[in-house]
Amino acid sequence: MNFKRRCTAAAAVLAVAGTGLLGVQATAEATQPSPSNAGKCPTLSITKGWYGDNRARLQRMVDQYGRCGDGGHQGAGTGAAKPVATFDWDNTVIKNDVGDATMFWLLRNSKIRTPLNADWHTTSRYLTAPAAKALAAACPATAKTLPTGSDTDCADEIASVYSEGTTTDGTTAFDGFDHRRMEPQYAWLAQLTRGWSTRQVKDFAAEARKENLAAPIGTEQRVGTGKFTGWARYYDQQRDLIRTLKKAGFDVYVVSASPEPIAEVWAKGVGVDTRHTIGIRNVTAHGKLTARLKGCGAVKDGDDSMITYIDGKRCWINQEIYGVRGAAAEKVQPPYNRPVFAAGDSDTDISFLRDATALRLVLNRNKNELMCRAYDNGDGRWLVNPMFIEPKGKLAKPYPCASTGYTERDGKEAPVRRADGSIVPDQKDTVHGP
Repeated sequence: MNFKRRCTAAAAVLAVAGTGLLGVQATAEATQPSPSNAGKCPTLSITKGWYGDNRARLQRMVDQYGRCGDGGHQGAGTGAAKPVATFDWDNTVIKNDVGDATMFWLLRNSKIRTPLNADWHTTSRYLTAPAAKALAAACPATAKTLPTGSDTDCADEIASVYSEGTTTDGTTAFDGFDHRRMEPQYAWLAQLTRGWSTRQVKDFAAEARKENLAAPIGTEQRVGTGKFTGWARYYDQQRDLIRTLKKAGFDVYVVSASPEPIAEVWAKGVGVDTRHTIGIRNVTAHGKLTARLKGCGAVKDGDDSMITYIDGKRCWINQEIYGVRGAAAEKVQPPYNRPVFAAGDSDTDISFLRDATALRLVLNRNKNELMCRAYDNGDGRWLVNPMFIEPKGKLAKPYPCASTGYTERDGKEAPVRRADGSIVPDQKDTVHGP
């Protein structure tokens, strides 16, 4: 797209999306499709599970932005003509967590390698000394692969550090990280796939997927001596939305805080291919995954300080979809270089949701910052929907937006602020399950 076309595209977005800048009041989305698209766009087929007018507003967005049947558009990236839609994965497109499903499968099937030199610090630069000591004490250093399928002490220690962020005795397992760019527990799963090839990790994820989709809703699985969620389901409503967006000419991406090979296996189930799936990426060496992670923006490979988490999701979207390089990828982009639509369920998704220029769909899992911003709804573009399976009931107290709803980079709690610096008042929970 040349400069003139870029300016025209930007002007068109601004015309229908207000300023499109974060925190600035914008008009409600334009509600009418253009004459060239009228009657051409596919329609959402599932009505059950959508709250209020959410489905109708999503359909108007498809009608307005869809390039339905007119062809001739290039793929997403710098200068792309296609509108972009971005989806978080776990608990947004699917009920439950595919990273958890894979980690617990790895533990039950003894597929985690012994760390380099039996030193657990090599698995994460943020692992605390007490956690490394506890893992070393619980897990044998002699085997190439840890016997977690039979050694419950080792399985319990790894499961606790991964799922709780503490050792089995309650000691903090990770520290020293930027809470707006990194979640070491999520990253640790990718780092514990060290020594396997991408193909092998996909095979492991496929086995976990098969088990979790076949298990009845509510199933628990035993890992070590503990019990963990052992089932997953795709949301039919999100499958329908993704199908409709793709038919309407959107480029649809999954942007997950799970390891990318794992997300790829699951994303195929909604028609999203490998090229359109972004997750935590390992550095590879000699065809095998290492415990080091790919960087984004100004963060170099192996620095391990940024993953697809809050501001990191923004960076990876800017870098991989729009071709923005260097430190600029960490910044909010002009409206023509941002997704039209985004969907998420957690504080993990805040930054890329705020970047979306038309609509932002939130599944309510009672996450403080996300729900504060969604309910504040300063530009009228936030859609809140109960989870489609096992929705949470009404939160008894308002969300603590004005006091502790925001997590600072150092992990401290603070008020949630708008872009102009004003504080978001506490918000009541109004969109929830029965």
